[in-house]
Formats: sequence, structure tokens, C-alpha cells
Amino acid sequence: MSSSDPIDRVKAWVAEAGRIVVLTGAGISTESGIPDFRGPQGVWTTDPAAEKQSTLQTYLADPQVRQAAWRSRMAHPAWQARPNRGHLALVALEQRGKLHALITQNIDELHQLAGHAGARVIEVHGTMRRAMCWGCGRRVPMQDVLARVRAGEVDPACEACGGILKSDTISFGQALVPAVIDRAMAAAGEADLLLAVGSTLQVYPAASVVPVAKAAGARIVIMNNQPTPMDSIADALLRGPIGDVLPAICAA
Repeated sequence: MSSSDPIDRVKAWVAEAGRIVVLTGAGISTESGIPDFRGPQGVWTTDPAAEKQSTLQTYLADPQVRQAAWRSRMAHPAWQARPNRGHLALVALEQRGKLHALITQNIDELHQLAGHAGARVIEVHGTMRRAMCWGCGRRVPMQDVLARVRAGEVDPACEACGGILKSDTISFGQALVPAVIDRAMAAAGEADLLLAVGSTLQVYPAASVVPVAKAAGARIVIMNNQPTPMDSIADALLRGPIGDVLPAICAA
């Protein structure tokens, strides 16, 4: 590889860096069999009605939408998915002592399953592996609620207060958790290298970590198969399968 090879160049930046912050989007999980939302074969592209299930007011108001959502949750490919080479490459980065924070827009917890320390992962959109009650805020393992659905409940209610249950994820129209966003922005401001992996960088405020890191003096590497609105501020753009590219730049 010549020194002009972008992968070679970014691998050298990884070697030099002391505080790497990674932002991951749906693209890192597609190789594990979890479709993205807006891509050519995305969940909302192939089934526009599915977007209603992720819109808070519609979900709360319409029992039919909730029933469809519970059926979708039971069949979600994440329950069978396993971390791929991209996820494992980031674990290797943590084991080298270089990973300052892992900010993820994903709700699948594949980063934790791959072996990351839970405290290192900042889940800006929550997790599908918990259910929460919209009435009392109680949180329970999602599989406990799905067992009730399999037993015949079409729209299971909270066992504590009778309230509406939903996935413990951020829906359209639902406020983000300020402390989580603050933590993500603080981490980005401390980075000396930021890797944006598999994100369209169109969903805010998560995408804001890129300009925040840039303003703090970090190098920016964007790894996505499609162009993003932030390509112009990147120091390097890497295309290609994430499962090939991430291991190449993260290996010691």
C-alpha cells in the first residue's frame, strides 16, 4: 500500500490518536442482517406503513398500530443477529486503550454483545432490548413482554399501572434524553480522531458530534457507502464494506 492510500493514512492516524470517538449508524449492522431504515432495502423504504410504528403520537393513539408494532418486534432480525467484523474491530480498538467513547444511533446492542464495556457505549436512541411504560416509566426486559405477546396478548399493557408499553427507544416526536446527548457532545469535544461509521449523518442531534469534534481540532473520518452532508469537512472518506474497512484501520 502506498502512503497515498486512504486506508493506510487513516490507520496511521488511529495509531497516533489517544482519544478516538466513534459514531455508528445503521450501516454497521447491515452486515449482521439488520436492514437500515432509509437505504434501497430499508425498513421504511420497503414498507412505508412501518414508519407509523415509530411515530410516538400515532403509536399512543392507535391500538392497531401498536398491535402491528408488537408483531414486528417479535419478528425483528436483531434477535438472531450477531456482531460482525466491524463491531469486533471497534472492540479491538477499545482493547488497545484508544477508544474514548462509542456513540451509537443503533438500538440493537450489538456493540455490547461484541464485548464493549457498557460504560463506553452511549446509546442516543435507546435500546430495543428493553420495554418501557409510557405511563409510569417502568422498564422491563423486552423478551419478557414478547413472551406475553406469544402467549396471546396483542397489545400488552404495563403490569404495574396498566399504561401503554413501547420499546425503550426514541420515537419520532419523542424527546431525547438530555443527559445522554450532553454526554455524547462532551465526548466528541474531547476527541482527537472521530470515526463516523455507517451513518447518513442526517439525524440530529446525533450528527452534530461530527462538527463538534471538528471544532475541537479532531480529524474526521467518514465511512459510508453513500455521500453524506458532512463529507466536505472530513479529512478522509472511506468507501467499501464496513466489515472490510474497519478491521483494516483498527488493527494494531
